[in-house]
Amino acid sequence: MDSQPFTSDTIDALAAAYPLAPRHLQHRIADHPLLQLDALAALARRLRPESIEFNAATDLPLGISNDETPYTGLDVHETIDRIESCGSWVLLKTIDQDPAYAQLMHDVLGAIEPVVEPRTGAMMRLEGFIFISSPQVVTPLHFDPDYNMLFQARGSKTMTFFPAGDKEMISDRFFEQYFNGGPRNLPWQEEWAERGQPITVTPGEAIYVPILGPHWVKVHDEVSVSLSLTWRSEWSFHHADACRFNSRLRKLGLRPSSPQLYPADNRLKSYSQRALVRAERMMGRG
Repeated sequence: MDSQPFTSDTIDALAAAYPLAPRHLQHRIADHPLLQLDALAALARRLRPESIEFNAATDLPLGISNDETPYTGLDVHETIDRIESCGSWVLLKTIDQDPAYAQLMHDVLGAIEPVVEPRTGAMMRLEGFIFISSPQVVTPLHFDPDYNMLFQARGSKTMTFFPAGDKEMISDRFFEQYFNGGPRNLPWQEEWAERGQPITVTPGEAIYVPILGPHWVKVHDEVSVSLSLTWRSEWSFHHADACRFNSRLRKLGLRPSSPQLYPADNRLKSYSQRALVRAERMMGRG
């Protein structure tokens, strides 16, 4: 890897978009040895089983629910070995549990810290993920509860974005269910397609993925390898707790106002939720 993962122009481009807008960027880590398929196969053998997801992923409807996602009958190692032809998607989660990948993550995210921290504060809960995908694989419509930089290392894919504040696509109730343990795949309506903003990446290109914004992904005609590095902020944790607090209010028959989007904060509801959780824990111990 070059001494710096980004050029100064890329840092400036990220600064112009962060944290609200998706942005097409450049990077210098596509040829990193840790992102080659043989290294990833070895990583999959080292990771804990709960850190690996894999399933069939071609010809999926954009609105498929999490529990409807099909499997091929292959184990993860067979899936990686046959990734060119098995029509599958492999996700290696929290790869930062491996020291070499943790170092790569910290080196890369450290380079954007001067952009991130003045806007959204300290970068918290840093995590790394790798997607290994067969040609033509689809990742259905979903949202992410964190900020994300996706780096393309092999193949190409198109990610299509929708606004985080579109209540028709992602409702308050959906957020409330998700932050109480529910799924994050979203329903899909074909008339939403024209609202999408597609961004295509090839090796050496990256996308900044804004927090909470719905998006879906389509791999092109070759095997794809992508590195996803994510982080949270104090604002993101307050938003999540505000959603949990709203869920409590709704169960009482109330109609709570929506959590506010950045840069407005949700501290009052968040602190109320946290106080209730602490009280419930104390009562449980009693």
